[in-house]
Amino acid sequence: MFELRRLRMLHELALRGTLAAVAEALAYSPSTISQQLALLEREAGVALFEPDGRGLRLTAHGRLLAAHAEHVLELDEHVHGVLEQPAAAPVRIAVMQTAAQSLLAPALSRLAVDEPQLRVEVSDVPPEEGLFELSARRFDLVLAEQYPGSAREHRADLDRRPVGQDPIRLAVPPHDTATGLAALQGRAWVMEPRGTAARRWAVDQCRAAGFEPDVRFEIADLTTHVRLIASGHAVGLLPDLVWSGQVPTVRMIELPGSPTRELFTAARRATASRHGILSVRTALHGAFAGHAADRRL
Repeated sequence: MFELRRLRMLHELALRGTLAAVAEALAYSPSTISQQLALLEREAGVALFEPDGRGLRLTAHGRLLAAHAEHVLELDEHVHGVLEQPAAAPVRIAVMQTAAQSLLAPALSRLAVDEPQLRVEVSDVPPEEGLFELSARRFDLVLAEQYPGSAREHRADLDRRPVGQDPIRLAVPPHDTATGLAALQGRAWVMEPRGTAARRWAVDQCRAAGFEPDVRFEIADLTTHVRLIASGHAVGLLPDLVWSGQVPTVRMIELPGSPTRELFTAARRATASRHGILSVRTALHGAFAGHAADRRL
């Protein structure tokens, strides 16, 4: 019999690659992780690990057991979901910043009426990190995005459901006379950090217009984007969700083809049918539908 806790550690090592990362994720010391994995290897009766510099890497047997560990953890989650009371387990969600600002409050207000006993724990996390940590079981539900021309990996263990389309527009200072992207060559730009889907997409739009953007401000917080643009220090590309029913304080210019980013929720398939996760998912989808309806008025 393998102990479930040790299988979880093995699964985490396969995902994260280092004992230190596993220890941080599971709130154990690295020495405890090392000891428990050594016991798991003894239980397995075959070599699961081999030296890799100062760390460890999985052997072929280790990778095989890690794959089986993932299925065991899914089954464990499914059984607990079947047995638990509707509001017994908290729902841990990861949301990107614009969703946290615009959709979180109305979603929680709905849940306060429909599911008053349900505990919801929220973290403001970039989609890339949120989706990884969803598979690693740090979160139960993620609200993420993908941009035109690029698609996030469809993982077999995740259940994805579309929320809606969020228009993206060029944003310039209120009295700026620019009429499109091509007129903004040489201007100071504000964009999200390197490595994000938003940054890659924004740079691609500038390149398609014939220039390399001068990114002087690399900031994740979109409210700071708005302030820099409104005060005349930068130009940028902003999704409509950032306004959340407020009147824009910058001049918004339609882009060719009226591009939109797709918002979606994702949950692990093993837990997607849990009552609490279904309730939170419904509330988030409803909050976006309300936002879209307000935008059309």
